[in-house]
Amino acid sequence: MAMGLALLIGSAGALAQSGTPNPQDQSKQPAANAADASKENQRKTDEFVEAAQALNGPGGNPECVWLGRRVVRLMWRDDLDTAFRHLDLYDRFGCPGGHVQATFRCLTRFGGQIDDKVPRSLDDKVHACWINPGTQPPAAAAASPAPAAAGNPAPPAASPAPAPSASPAPPAK
Repeated sequence: MAMGLALLIGSAGALAQSGTPNPQDQSKQPAANAADASKENQRKTDEFVEAAQALNGPGGNPECVWLGRRVVRLMWRDDLDTAFRHLDLYDRFGCPGGHVQATFRCLTRFGGQIDDKVPRSLDDKVHACWINPGTQPPAAAAASPAPAAAGNPAPPAASPAPAPSASPAPPAK
């Protein structure tokens, strides 16, 4: 009996201590959270509208955008079991499977620019690749030669130094 009473008193003390230390701060926090939630909802809505405008066909449908980007994120984080379950839903909605492949291929090009410590780093790259799977990272885009404009031929590039030639092979018989 004494043991039960001691347990009851101890748990009542723990419950009394678990209250919030600063009740004044609570009034400010919900307003800030509501503003943040409103901004986040608006950003998501804008992303769906952008995808619908950029993509023709079912790849731009909100359900395909949401599920497809989710599949790609899960694949990137090596959660393949969950990714495949989402991919089943994606297929059930009639969404284009090739778009998930192209988006993931695009995302692998950005591997060095995705940082888990930077908020929305992965999500922003997944969205950019979903909208345009041909997107290149800035360094790769600058390294690729731009086609010459019509009428303005590009200046001739300096020819590289000739590679040392190997000893001639005997003629084939």
